[in-house]
Amino acid sequence: MPREFNPALGVGIGLRAPHYRDFLERRPRAGWIEVHTENYLDQGGWDWHVLQTLRRDYAVSLHGVGLGLGSARGFSAAHLDRVADLVRDVQPALVSEHLCWGAVFDRHLNDLLPLTLNHAALDLLSERVQRAQDRLRRPILLENVSTYVRFRDDAMSEAEFLAELARRTGCGLLLDINNLYVNQCNHGEDALAAIAAIAPGTVGEIHLAGHLVTPEAVIDHHGASVAEPVWRLYEAALRRFGALPTLIEWDTDIPPLEVLLAEAEKARAVAAGMRQPRMPTLGADPAGLTPAPAAACSERRADASAGLADSQSAFAAGLFAPADAAPALAAFAPDDRNEQRYALYRGNLSATWAKTLAAAYPVIAQLVGDEFMAALGKEYGRAHPSASGDLNQFGGHFAAFLAGFPHTADLPYLPDMARLEWALHRAHYARDAPALAAVDLAAVPPDELETARLRLRPASAAMAFEWNVVPLWLSHQPDGPPFPDDMRVACHGLIVRPHWKTRLLPLVPPAHAALAVLQAGGDFGAALDAAFDIDEAFDVAAQLRSWLDHAVFTAIDRAP
Repeated sequence: MPREFNPALGVGIGLRAPHYRDFLERRPRAGWIEVHTENYLDQGGWDWHVLQTLRRDYAVSLHGVGLGLGSARGFSAAHLDRVADLVRDVQPALVSEHLCWGAVFDRHLNDLLPLTLNHAALDLLSERVQRAQDRLRRPILLENVSTYVRFRDDAMSEAEFLAELARRTGCGLLLDINNLYVNQCNHGEDALAAIAAIAPGTVGEIHLAGHLVTPEAVIDHHGASVAEPVWRLYEAALRRFGALPTLIEWDTDIPPLEVLLAEAEKARAVAAGMRQPRMPTLGADPAGLTPAPAAACSERRADASAGLADSQSAFAAGLFAPADAAPALAAFAPDDRNEQRYALYRGNLSATWAKTLAAAYPVIAQLVGDEFMAALGKEYGRAHPSASGDLNQFGGHFAAFLAGFPHTADLPYLPDMARLEWALHRAHYARDAPALAAVDLAAVPPDELETARLRLRPASAAMAFEWNVVPLWLSHQPDGPPFPDDMRVACHGLIVRPHWKTRLLPLVPPAHAALAVLQAGGDFGAALDAAFDIDEAFDVAAQLRSWLDHAVFTAIDRAP
């Protein structure tokens, strides 16, 4: 699958939610934009609308963080299928993933975890990369990752590993310069030697980012300006590999857009000042990128891959239970700081759980406070580990978890609030659908309306609760009503997304009864019967107008 590099892309920046409005209104100067693949897999809602709008004016890179190609026992074909669907629909200029693993069976750790750099891992990655490229119908780029530990079983450097992977599979490399520097600091490795070990013609993209220096390790946190040593390494990379698409990454403590644009302008100036060698085509046979025969490593594959899988299982077990960390620690290359550095991965796991839950359940986070929410995240994550590389799916069992969690017993309405917030969370990502208009409803003959079925849009949902959580949720919104006086009151709510912002509307019981029938696939006549059973004075016309105004329905199915 030969592919030519496109250095004309120049310098891009990551598109992050705080900058959506800036991009939509100003179309700032950027060579291209990168998005994290997993944030768009649902292909619905505001995020998808923004991406679809901007891709008309910017080249797009899809940068995956959840595929976990090196996961010996946790690779998800279903996740790859979702990525393939997104690639097909976006038609990005670049598609990339990471040289890492992230799952054991159906337990996803949602982190870029370090691979043992040996032949078993190389065999596994070669198969997985080829599988991914076959499914995506294009070459991909693999990124070197920052790590806190190395392994006793390492048989080569990361650069040698990547170079051989490119030779076998024809994939390209995404060279993260900051990660090279971080690993130089953490492991005493030579970043310039790593650049020299990679053949010109194999690198298809460069990343630049900031890092954080801590007592335990240097951390690639993407929350600061690019450091001077990283700029110098960038110059060395350009001298060796020529002009390449370069990205400024900034994912935490995200500053105003102007800060990122200034960093991009600096990278642009550095690249403009370098002499650029002519680069060969990625995947071209003369560069030595012909994929190696799959049978070449078959004799040693079974035993070695089992050892790799066991090592990853031990690594994961120690993250969930510190008392079980000994096997993982024994596998690391000798370093007095291994225990502290391994704990950084454990901290990442807990922080991911807490951050993801707080994002999906913002009102619950306000009700219980940050410290308690973080503790809830840790307990929930251990009881219900992430089952997907897509973190937007994490948290679906939170209502059931809270119902049985003794430390929230004095807040018995929390499970209902969790049901509501999860429905709102999923509505945010729901696929769009045309809204049924009043004229569409009026076109149905009166004698056919009773047997017709009104289909709800994917983002619409009618819900019933034992506790008074709808007014409580609304009271936590800007300019919301006062807190409800009594929580021991049943209530009903309607989730809608008339444009791109998800909204919650209170529902009276007969209106909920009617919508519940329609939501379950019942016809309009049965819906009216359910409403009139509760209130004979139910105002059908007024409710229909409100539902149409809020784009609740997408279509009318007439009875045959």
